[in-house]
Amino acid sequence: MARELFLMSVALAVVGLSCAVAGGLGVTDTSRSPFARLRSVALDQVRWTEGFWADRFALCRDVMLDGVEAALHDPHNAARLANFRVAAGLDEGKHLGTNWSDGDCYKWLEAVAHVYFVTRDPKLDRLMDDWIGVIAKAQAPDGYISTNIQLTGKKRLANPHHHELYNMGHLLTAACIHHRATGKTSFLDVARKLGDFLYRTFQPRPAALAHFGWNPSNIMGLAELYRTTGDRRYLELTGIFVDMRGSAPGGTDLTQDRVPLRRETEAVGHCVCATYLYCGAADLVAETGDKPLRAALDRLWHSVAERKMYLTGAVGSFRNGTSPRGDSVHEAFGADYELPSRTAYNETCSNIGNAMWNWRMLALSGEARHADVMERVLYNGGLSALSLDGKGYFYCNPLARDDRRDGLSPHHTPTRWSVHRCYCCPPQVARTLAKLHGWAYSLSDDAVWVNLYGGSTLESRLPDGSPVKLTQTTRYPWDGTVRIAVEAAPDKELALMLRVPGWAESAAIAINGKAFACPAAPGTYAELRRTWAAGDTVEFELPMPVRLIEAHPKAAMLRGKVAVMRGPIVYCLESPDLPEGVRVADVAIPPTLELEARHEPELLGGVVALKGTARILGERPAGDALYRKLQTGGGRMVAVTLIPYYAWANRGASHMTVWMPLTR
Repeated sequence: MARELFLMSVALAVVGLSCAVAGGLGVTDTSRSPFARLRSVALDQVRWTEGFWADRFALCRDVMLDGVEAALHDPHNAARLANFRVAAGLDEGKHLGTNWSDGDCYKWLEAVAHVYFVTRDPKLDRLMDDWIGVIAKAQAPDGYISTNIQLTGKKRLANPHHHELYNMGHLLTAACIHHRATGKTSFLDVARKLGDFLYRTFQPRPAALAHFGWNPSNIMGLAELYRTTGDRRYLELTGIFVDMRGSAPGGTDLTQDRVPLRRETEAVGHCVCATYLYCGAADLVAETGDKPLRAALDRLWHSVAERKMYLTGAVGSFRNGTSPRGDSVHEAFGADYELPSRTAYNETCSNIGNAMWNWRMLALSGEARHADVMERVLYNGGLSALSLDGKGYFYCNPLARDDRRDGLSPHHTPTRWSVHRCYCCPPQVARTLAKLHGWAYSLSDDAVWVNLYGGSTLESRLPDGSPVKLTQTTRYPWDGTVRIAVEAAPDKELALMLRVPGWAESAAIAINGKAFACPAAPGTYAELRRTWAAGDTVEFELPMPVRLIEAHPKAAMLRGKVAVMRGPIVYCLESPDLPEGVRVADVAIPPTLELEARHEPELLGGVVALKGTARILGERPAGDALYRKLQTGGGRMVAVTLIPYYAWANRGASHMTVWMPLTR
């Protein structure tokens, strides 16, 4: 029997290898994932051409990569490239920065690889070669690498808070992307050697390591290493790390380790750990079809998206307290509907982790709700971390700001910074903007799926080898008109699946200038199925009225308040846009508020601002009385300008709010 199992494992490895060789070059390579409904598009087959995301990619290419690299050399920063040179024996010194410094350096290398994939800039190729050579020298002969342990004499795998698996997971992912971008195996060889070390260590499931692993980027990394190499041991290990969660007494909700993931019903604990775990579990489902795990991910999605997610797509109430099951937690999900604005933690890494998870859930399901969450994060709670010049970053992304410090953490800063005591967020933003074109489109057997709107081109092939080429032009998110030109298509029926955002009512579609009748309900994909020919055009109109948003009545902190959205953009009120003497906290929104959308090319890099008239609170005959008879109306009116939330704090320290009182 043992011999039969051995032969079966060899056969599976061969099958996996053949799939990997024939596989694609996607940001997450689902081109051969048997249980993914949507396939990723190779990163060299999509390009941003103009507009919002093309501008952000250029900012990443021209400013952010160099800025992050400079910070990784700065002696005051928490993440340091220098550790690799010391571990490699090339320099003398000691370990500098945080335990998770290595992982943040790998995220920067991943961003470099993504940009190289597009630009083919030889300077970036040489830069990667140089640092990969150093990392290879720093790796121990048995495959272990984590400089915070190697340079300090600490015992390996003795303390989950040392973040060894976080560091290793980001190495695995970066190495796979480097291989896809360059075709080289230098970094992939390091990753395989590391993967083999992890397999030897964790495959026997030693009891002492049952709760090991704090921030589980290793699960995503191993899934991608399997997809890249076809070695099924790495897929087996991906499953082992998922199964370890909650497998023995003594776990904690902080790291989602108290309850087995397949039985979990509520999103709990540290939000970066959670979203990374959910990402890795979704990768596993795409390869294995694990139904209980998929069901758990669906439950957790509803827990987050319907009860614990901010309007901006951010996750993580600032909370040093206890979970519903009594565990000490921090940087964590709060209770259902617990969504404070000013003290919201909303770490940039967790917000982007939410988008990463929904990208994977979209691949599993083809359901537009997941792309809607991706978009909500990308335009709001993820992009708010980055300054408009690409040089500064926020760690926390609250939805209100004033002069009070009570309830805030040291990470709640009034302005963005370039170096920081915890530097995980800048390379997270950089790698996201560098790879985002890989999220714009997906493929299935007989369909092209348009997930994100922005000036772009797609030139790819369907799974059967049929060519397809599209060009998208649009001023989205400022304008709801999207035009798609078909330049090549197979000589057979093909569906063009256009995402109708959940906010988009009365969407209209025309093909070659004639109205095309098909279901286009908000929060779905409109299916345009026909035999296409080169020269065909699609015009997609997404009306963008200004919308007043209210929260669920159970969100007690948001009762009686409204927020403002237009298209996918969440707006805020910021003090630089108010008349002198008027505070952000003084402004209330009448229910009949009319806001005019105006393109302001000189404001905050060029945005659509919303202009109207609001009311000043506190100017009533009752004066300063603490309690008074219910009154309606009153208070003078004041002109207000609302700006996109992502652009706040780019004019110095300011007061800001997303949610505003609703006047009676």
